[in-house]
Amino acid sequence: MYNIKLEEYVPTPKPATSDRIVAAHYYAAWKKGAAGLHNGFDDLHEYPERTPLMGYYDEENPAVSDWEIKWALEHGINCFIYCWYRKLENMGKPVTVNDLRCPHGIHEALFNAKYGKMMKFAIMYENSDKWGTTDSGDIIKHLMPFWMENYFKKENYLIIDNKPVLFVFCQRRLSKVWPNPNDQKLAFDACREYAKKEGFDGMTFAVCDTSTSKNTADEMSDRGYDFRFGYSSGYNPRRNIPKEMTAEEYEEHFGFTSGYNPKKNMPDEDYIIEQQCEILKKRLELAPMKQPATASCFLDPTPRTTAHWINMGYDFHDYLVWYLSPDKFRILLRRMKEMTDVLPDGAWGKKIFMIDNWNEWDEGHYVAPSHEFGFRYLQAIREEFTKRDNLPDYRTPQDMGLANYNTSWEEPDFSK
Repeated sequence: MYNIKLEEYVPTPKPATSDRIVAAHYYAAWKKGAAGLHNGFDDLHEYPERTPLMGYYDEENPAVSDWEIKWALEHGINCFIYCWYRKLENMGKPVTVNDLRCPHGIHEALFNAKYGKMMKFAIMYENSDKWGTTDSGDIIKHLMPFWMENYFKKENYLIIDNKPVLFVFCQRRLSKVWPNPNDQKLAFDACREYAKKEGFDGMTFAVCDTSTSKNTADEMSDRGYDFRFGYSSGYNPRRNIPKEMTAEEYEEHFGFTSGYNPKKNMPDEDYIIEQQCEILKKRLELAPMKQPATASCFLDPTPRTTAHWINMGYDFHDYLVWYLSPDKFRILLRRMKEMTDVLPDGAWGKKIFMIDNWNEWDEGHYVAPSHEFGFRYLQAIREEFTKRDNLPDYRTPQDMGLANYNTSWEEPDFSK
């Protein structure tokens, strides 16, 4: 555009109308040095196709959040569910923003974004072993006051039936905190009473659990959860590669190194759609009122299997890479929407639909605009979940002569 500045700031979003909450999981780890366990965009130089369409960006910049809000709202995504991490050493202590991992996505970007209040948001309490957990005393004394004042009372927090919705990841660790399910339910009930004193009608607790076991579904209910959800659809097959396999053995076995293009020798797309729908079907049969759908676009954690990757404590080396094209993803969305449309009134599947994922750039599942896919995954969401009563704006910051939102990261090399 010959450096012509066409706009002074991110243009105002023109949201598409949807009849339900369409929520995308959001991994806020793209501020330089914030992730701690990995190197953010610096780990993606060998994968330029994964570059966001706006380029590498400083995620703490509110203008970046405004671009994401604009693109999401114009394609039917009206809620971001942010991963929320409490540092391990904060357990049992009052919580401040400094006691969190990657708080910038909410506290620096979203809360200061011009269009922030247009986007609903929620938090997913990450409770895996690397982060601070809680117990019956701590959750009331420390977590609830922080969550209430910083999130639940915000006008754009996800409130359904006058109850803040709290998503919880990794029940396994909480099962160690509360071996007796009823003790966990009592702790959650105490949170509900706390919320009532603050003017709400209680709280809604949701657990990340994609199992199709009746025993597990019953236990999650006994532990006080109102519904179960997935960070993914639950379709994450593995190759069963021995963990001790060397790089040479890996290449000999599969015929490629860690820097390969994985989009070959993958499962058939129609098969992937059937598998995701079958998992949802089984889960709906277990608890039709307590199961929203999560649709997954693809899974390709190749950057997390490379030799230079810092050990995160998660095993990605034997995941089977698979992709749904945007057109096939649209079919999946349609199938899952049809499955949830026929649920009884009041079912969680009629209230909320989840998208895996907005921005897992390195773990390899994202619908945010990228150099490889453009806006096509977002277009599929808009076509299936909205009235298409708006005109999305597909201009990028570069098209409009706006500032470069990258002051921290080395630029990717597109000449490779």
